Amino acid sequence: MCKRYLLLLTLLFTIPAYAQKKVDNQTGFWAGYINQTRITDKWGIWLDIHGRRTDFMDRWATQIIRPGITYFASDQLRFTAGYAFTRTYPAPGLSTVRPENRLWQQVFYTTRHKRLSTSQWIRIEERFNRKIENDQLQPGHNFNFRFRYFLNLMVPLNTDYLEPRSVFFVFNDEIHINAGKEITYNVFDQNRLFLGLGYQFTKSFNLQAGYMNQFQQLPSGIRFNNNHVFRVFAFHNLDLRAGKR
Repeated sequence: MCKRYLLLLTLLFTIPAYAQKKVDNQTGFWAGYINQTRITDKWGIWLDIHGRRTDFMDRWATQIIRPGITYFASDQLRFTAGYAFTRTYPAPGLSTVRPENRLWQQVFYTTRHKRLSTSQWIRIEERFNRKIENDQLQPGHNFNFRFRYFLNLMVPLNTDYLEPRSVFFVFNDEIHINAGKEITYNVFDQNRLFLGLGYQFTKSFNLQAGYMNQFQQLPSGIRFNNNHVFRVFAFHNLDLRAGKR
């Protein structure tokens, strides 16, 4: 029995030595526009557009355009399905931009209380990443699923509810989980933690800015990116129904 415990302790202390994780710290800048437009009592559209730079503003990292169609089960609960096109830029010294096509589905839920507004979603993505070899695009795609859970809290600082001229505190966190036969070492994909301030310009438009930490596990399983990001997002929620404009 004693020998078994010694063997277990040896494994616990030697395995990490061979699999030491390596964390690269980076800086970035993310800008985004997120639009939700309600057209009828039951139907609406979704569109978000993103530009991301790495080494703060030095070079492109990612560009995304993501439209969708939304079904409103109620004022608080909605379902969206859509398509996204993404361009991921290579590391320094490489030149090939990787295109990615995604299908996505989402359940989105909001609540509003005095001094607190919340939103959360569960999103599923089917990702088709173009294959790259020797810095050249190749025929075919790598495929995987990704599951995302997002929680957002907004606390008005100078009013009881979010309304025009409200200044508010923002906290959100989103975790990404990979799945699929091509995922071996990075089932955990990343976590995005954001803290910032927002300003409600009108009933339908606000701007949010602040710090985001993106901690991402790479496919090797032992390499991680720890990104320190300055993020600026504009949110535009339109209601085109008669009497709601």
